[in-house]
Amino acid sequence: MNWRTRNAAGAAGVLALAMFGASAGVQLDDEGWTRTFNIEPGELVPTGRNPYFILEPGYQLVFEGGNERLVITVLSETRIIDDVETRVVEERETRSGELVEISRNFFAISKRTNSVFYFGEEVDIYRDGKVVNHDGAWISGRDGAKFGLMMPGQVLLGGRYYQEVAPDIAMDRAQIIGNSSIIKCAAGQFAECLKIEETTPLEPNDKEYKYYAAGIGLVQDGSVKLVRFGQADVPEP
Repeated sequence: MNWRTRNAAGAAGVLALAMFGASAGVQLDDEGWTRTFNIEPGELVPTGRNPYFILEPGYQLVFEGGNERLVITVLSETRIIDDVETRVVEERETRSGELVEISRNFFAISKRTNSVFYFGEEVDIYRDGKVVNHDGAWISGRDGAKFGLMMPGQVLLGGRYYQEVAPDIAMDRAQIIGNSSIIKCAAGQFAECLKIEETTPLEPNDKEYKYYAAGIGLVQDGSVKLVRFGQADVPEP
């Protein structure tokens, strides 16, 4: 490791301790990414609001771009994952009007830090109206998988952390690289948006960018942008 890389990793470690608290027992990998988060008993709950991530039943985000449409809905349903009650968030993706994927994602929010943690997902991949596989599915506590951080309660530039820790399946990482982006979309114009770069060691050459607006959440994911947000009717579980 050269001098510049070594100091960058050290800075990431300082940011991690500031972000999660020195007593939180966070652990960094060799490249300075936070990948282990120690949580106090009873700290995580299935309902709450982070400035950039809303876990309230009925909250919905609708995105469109090109021939793609993505609908993210916070459901009334909860699920016990790894001894934690998590909120179920459904993502429904279509291309040219044809359903291509439905995933049920499991999140919980910290009462202490307001950070949102990701506990896994169930995935149905569709082709011609039929489920053909479940690629990318993982659950914290199974087969060596552990929950990751989806959105810190205190956002600090340069923070680097794992969102998913499922070896050989899902190892997405996020780095906060900006907080001043302006996003214009059908839902409005949003200033001072958080810009997050997502990578994975499973596909080292791939990078994706997501943008989040305070009080709303995700406003752009790759090529799809927000067209509508707010409360939607969701069925009781």
